[in-house]
Amino acid sequence: MKNRRLVCALAVVSALSLAGCGLLPGGGSKTRTVNLWLMRDSVSDDFLQRFTEAYEAEHDGVELKVTIQDWTGIGKKVTEAIQGSGGPDVIEVGNTQVAQYADTEKLYDLTLESVRDLGGQDWIPGLAEPGSIDGAQYGIPWYAANRIVIYNKDLFAEAGVKPPSTRDQWLDDTGKLNRDGKQGIYLAGQDWYTLSGFIWEEGGELAVDKGGVWAGALDSPAALRGMDFYKELQALGKGPRNADEQTPPQAEVFARGDVAQIIATPSAISAITKANPGLKDKLGFFPIPGKKAGQPCAVFTGGSDLIIPENAPERTAALEVVKALAGEKWQGELARAMNYVPNKTSLASVVAGQEATATMAVGAARGRATPNSPQWADVEADNPIKPYMTAVLSGDDPRQAAEDASEQITDSLAE
Repeated sequence: MKNRRLVCALAVVSALSLAGCGLLPGGGSKTRTVNLWLMRDSVSDDFLQRFTEAYEAEHDGVELKVTIQDWTGIGKKVTEAIQGSGGPDVIEVGNTQVAQYADTEKLYDLTLESVRDLGGQDWIPGLAEPGSIDGAQYGIPWYAANRIVIYNKDLFAEAGVKPPSTRDQWLDDTGKLNRDGKQGIYLAGQDWYTLSGFIWEEGGELAVDKGGVWAGALDSPAALRGMDFYKELQALGKGPRNADEQTPPQAEVFARGDVAQIIATPSAISAITKANPGLKDKLGFFPIPGKKAGQPCAVFTGGSDLIIPENAPERTAALEVVKALAGEKWQGELARAMNYVPNKTSLASVVAGQEATATMAVGAARGRATPNSPQWADVEADNPIKPYMTAVLSGDDPRQAAEDASEQITDSLAE
């Protein structure tokens, strides 16, 4: 009887082992489905198809399910997903949004993976810094974009100027371009992202963390110098003082052909050439000049990070997907397909053949993001920086206007 029970037990164990290996009829291994939320227009259909097919072919038993989300209302949707159960496994979020999601304490800490497997030491700062909260890496950099100078080659040639290497030279050359009814530059009065770069270039900040309490910092001497440079540059064109770069769309203004320069991301190129196809071969690009030759100006970095919720049903498999998307092979594929800056400075060469994107990658090495506060979205909702800029450009006292705006930022960050 004893031997009989042993034989039966061994038979059951063998059957279970075979079933686990998929060797018995109907006993195939379980397919794991990794659910990804990606944002609309972040990737092309072609890239997504190629990545999905290649990844599934290389990872037997893993299926990728991608849901495309819209940016409008995404904050509430992501917050609900990471606080619930059975939500997505990987989520693309804006790089400046990581802090508000990390504040829920519902994100998976990716610090170990970022250092060990993903070469985090080489990430571009504008994506890496906002993904790091209190020393923990919750957002893995995915792709970036930042502003460059787009210029009209014909107008530069007529004025006898070349792309400048310092901002002092930039001011001088822009003055030379601002003649014969032409605008040396079109710079709207409320382009606060560009202003941010000028403030950082001077060593200032939009807001500072004072022992866990955030406070507006537009009234610091360095920040005021940044605003002073913005005012000097903006005066060399006819941009409105009380509107941002979308009112009217600056790409359409530039497309008229009488504007020498604008500060924009390369995505503006398609709008320019659509409005004026004749400018297609007349566009040139250079990084926003800094104070020192050979060192571009600090710039605001926009883009996306990848996060994994604590409640991700397939967290282990999700980690592998993130590593693939953030790894060198697919970073190169994504950058070339979408004209993005890859997540590492060492990968800038993958876009060497794309002039505007390569120019953007040069500036990305000095990229920054908005203050890493969970409440920064509240600042942008009723953005006091824009009216502050208009006030200064209209002749109001810069220090008083900066103090007023800084106080409003402090109040928003304290909520």
